[in-house]
Amino acid sequence: MYDVSAFREQRVEVLHALMRAHPLATLVTLTASGLEANHIPLLIGAEPAPYGTLRGHVARANPLWRAVDARTEVLAVFQGPLGYISPSWYPSKKETGKVVPTWNYAVVHAHGPLVIHDDVEWLRDLVTRLTVSQESQREKPWQVTDAPADYIDTMLKAIVGIEIPITRLQGKWKMSQNRLPQDKAGVIANLQARGDAASRAMLDAMKP
Repeated sequence: MYDVSAFREQRVEVLHALMRAHPLATLVTLTASGLEANHIPLLIGAEPAPYGTLRGHVARANPLWRAVDARTEVLAVFQGPLGYISPSWYPSKKETGKVVPTWNYAVVHAHGPLVIHDDVEWLRDLVTRLTVSQESQREKPWQVTDAPADYIDTMLKAIVGIEIPITRLQGKWKMSQNRLPQDKAGVIANLQARGDAASRAMLDAMKP
C-alpha cells in the first residue's frame, strides 16, 4: 500500500478497533494459479503482541486452504469508512479554483502466514465467538446452541479453520489531513449536512 506519512496510522489499538468494526476482510493469497481474493469475516485477537492474530474459517470446498504455501505471506484487507469528497466543498475553490475530487477512506492491511486448523473443537469455539461478536447487540441474540447439535456437527465438518499470526500491520487514514484547515472544515460541514450513516462514520474517522 502506498504509504504517505500524513495518512499513516500506527496505533495498534486503533487498527484493531477498525478490524473489529469491519470484520469482513478481503483475504488475498498467492497460489500456483496466481493471486486470489476471498471475502471472509475474521476475528482479531490481541495476542501475541504487538499485532495479534486473525482467525476465521472457509468452506471445505474452497481450495484456498489447500492451495496456499504456509511459507508465503497472505494479506487481509479491512475496509473502514469511505466516501467521495467533492472539490465544491473546499472554500479554496472560490479563491484559486485549484482543487480536484478525491476519496477519503480508512483501511488496514494485515500480513502473515496462513495456518490451517482442521479440528472440530477449535472450529466450534471459533464459530461460537464469531456468532457472539455479531449477535451480542441484538435484543434476542441467536446462539450456536439454538440449532440442533447434530446439525451444527454437520456444518462444522463442512468448514476448515484459518489463522493468521500478524507479522506486519499497516493502517492508512486518508481523512483530509493534507488539506488547508478551512478546506477540511468544509468537508466536515458538508458531511454533517448530509447526515447519512456513511457520512457519520467518516466524521467519526476524521476525529483525532
